[in-house]
Parts: sequence; structure tokens; C-alpha cells
Amino acid sequence: MTQRKQLPIGIQTFREIRQDNHYYIDKTDLALSLIKHGKHYFLSRPRRFGKSLLLDTWKELFEGNEPLFQDLAIHKQWDWSVKYPVIRFSFGSKNYNSTKGLEDSLHTQLSHLEASFGVTKQFNDASGRFADLIVQIHKQTNQPLVILIDEYDKPILDAIKQPD
Repeated sequence: MTQRKQLPIGIQTFREIRQDNHYYIDKTDLALSLIKHGKHYFLSRPRRFGKSLLLDTWKELFEGNEPLFQDLAIHKQWDWSVKYPVIRFSFGSKNYNSTKGLEDSLHTQLSHLEASFGVTKQFNDASGRFADLIVQIHKQTNQPLVILIDEYDKPILDAIKQPD
């Protein structure tokens, strides 16, 4: 008898779904179509609609993690010899009832990204750090960067009743 796979309830990482052999509906052909036919996307879908999983799938794809894509539609269509640097921000795990929360989250995530790419902090403001991070990573890799932003609406929703 074939052992049933588990449903990936509450799992938002592509790697965990694939490595732990959970059920996965292959939407990589759609992901590839979006990549080929556009440059910037704003994905506005209801909560629990799979946005985080899609972003994580793109992260793994652009980083060239080929084994995760074995037997999926995209596998034979992707150039696995090219790896792209991925910058990923997520704003889902902090409370943003004050502007300090957003500022702290940005600086924390920028610090982690600078460390992971071996970039020395040159600026104190978040926008300067972000711009410099992009420039420095591009200099290191000579590749276009992939920038993924998840849970972009959480700071807005947390502070919606506090317009200042």
C-alpha cells in the first residue's frame, strides 16, 4: 500500500514541503510564466492564499536549489547553472503599533542581509543601507538581484487606526 503524504498545513517554506514529502500542487509553470513575462509584481490576495509560499518558491528557484524542483514543471525549463542573489524582507512577525517597530524591523533585517552577503554597513538610515546593499551585492555577484517582500501589509494593518 502506498503511504499517504501529509498535508502541508501551516507550512510556508517550499523546502520543508518538498524535503518532507508533503502534498504539493505544482504551480511552478505559473511561477515561471510570471518570471518570464514581468519584472515587478504586487501580489494582493487574501490571507492564507499562498503568497508567502510563492515567494519562498521563487527564493529557492532563483538561488538555484535544483533538487527541490525535481519532477516539477519548471525543472527542465530553468537554467540551473545561474544563481541569483535574493534579498527577502518579511514584516509578518513584529508589532507595528509605532513607527519605531517598522524602523527596528528594517534595521534588523538589513543587518542580517548585510552579514549574509558580507557587506559592511556604510550608512545609518534604512534607505541608504538598502540602496548600498543592492549596489554591493551586485558588485560581488555581477548578477541582477531578486528582491522579495513578504507581509508588506502588516505594518499598515497594525497602525491603520493611528495615521500618524
